[in-house]
Amino acid sequence: MNTRLVASRRYKADASLVIGIALIGIVILMALISLVWTPYNPTQAMPSDRLQGMSADHIFGTDRYGRDTFTWIMYGARITLLVGVVSVAIAALIGVPLGVLAGMTPYGWLSGLIMRGNDLLLAFPALLLAIVFSAVFGPGTGPAMVALGIASIPGFARVARSGTLQVMSTEYIMAARAANRRILPIAVFHVLPNIAGMIIVQASVAFALAILAEAGLSFLGLGTQSPTPSWGRMLQESQQYLSSHPMLALWPGLFIAAAVLGFNLLGDGLRDRFDPKLKGRD
Repeated sequence: MNTRLVASRRYKADASLVIGIALIGIVILMALISLVWTPYNPTQAMPSDRLQGMSADHIFGTDRYGRDTFTWIMYGARITLLVGVVSVAIAALIGVPLGVLAGMTPYGWLSGLIMRGNDLLLAFPALLLAIVFSAVFGPGTGPAMVALGIASIPGFARVARSGTLQVMSTEYIMAARAANRRILPIAVFHVLPNIAGMIIVQASVAFALAILAEAGLSFLGLGTQSPTPSWGRMLQESQQYLSSHPMLALWPGLFIAAAVLGFNLLGDGLRDRFDPKLKGRD
């Protein structure tokens, strides 16, 4: 029975990984192709072609200014990936060292101080923090990325601390400490490699949340600004045409959903792969 359960979980993990990688691959491929080629100029308005349906010339149709929707989808993939990469990098570079420090320090007050600050930051939702940054620094992609990165720090810190506490209780860490090895080498050569899987899973989840949050901010006019293409702003501009031209909202919404689903499935598959309980049953 245990063998069947393990096989079932492995199949689920493999399926999640394959589907997730495929969806993410489509987004990455569009972003890379847009660097060298797009069907049309994304900023060029063609009033004679406004609000056209799907055709051989415009496979996804055109918007109210006559701009090619597929071109905007391709360019929007750049912003989607940029926001995800930068926000996750900010969160990981700050949250992981804090979490490892909180898990390794022999001073209980320091660990408590780090985690209480973490809890305080966790009380501010990502969108609320992004709105505050937009009010202070002005709307744009940069403030949105920084705000989303800061809001994601608590998740990385919690995961890193939890994994560090597990690693620190192992025998080889005790042997390293008995040999008077310093904290930094232990953290770099023993702790980080063993919690890398957990960090990767957290990064994939944070990436999906960043994509969704950036789309929401752009929809509200606080994220990516015109004339830079953004999937969220495409949704905002298409809402007045929902009854007459629903496809204008369908395409950006579909690609936002696909990107978020892709990273969530990737995270699920990686989590099952890195699950120590599953490995212990092999």
